[in-house]
Amino acid sequence: MVKSKGFFIIVALLCIANSARSQDVALKSNVIADATTTLNLAAEIGLSPKRTLDLYVNYNPWNFGDNKSFKLLMVQPEYRFWFCERFSGSFVGIHAHAGVFNVGGVDMPFGMWTKLKDNRYEGEFIGAGISYGYQWVLGKHWNLEANIGAGYALIHYDKYQCKDCGKRLKKDQTKNYFGPTKAALSLVYLF
Repeated sequence: MVKSKGFFIIVALLCIANSARSQDVALKSNVIADATTTLNLAAEIGLSPKRTLDLYVNYNPWNFGDNKSFKLLMVQPEYRFWFCERFSGSFVGIHAHAGVFNVGGVDMPFGMWTKLKDNRYEGEFIGAGISYGYQWVLGKHWNLEANIGAGYALIHYDKYQCKDCGKRLKKDQTKNYFGPTKAALSLVYLF
């Protein structure tokens, strides 16, 4: 079932890209996510002179040493309005996000989510938010994009005793999250 969904998404993106004209489609990678070993790719499609649709996917399948795990699969589509013209200058966006995760044994920076260091959490999330960003034109086909966003996520999870143990402490927990939902510094290639 998952393979057929992935195949459908790839075929849909290829069909859209095949019908695209110059400066109508961009592919990009978030270098912040790259720095965390998270595989990521976004395709942004021009809808009108000032509107685009950004389709962003994050995937992190890795287990790290010392029983650290930060497994994640997330999709985050975003509808964008550009103040001048698409793929240049400022934009605001509204995004949705959904994903699954399995995280444990991780010491997050700035004291965020301190319980991740000693416990493992497994679950899924769904939500939405708003963002602001800016793209700098570097050349005919290359741009640099900065984007930050905030919003809401409804998180369903199970909590496990330790980062590598199987004993479940809590089942079917729910958390309402309000805060940052997007941070990107992306290298953009325009077709």
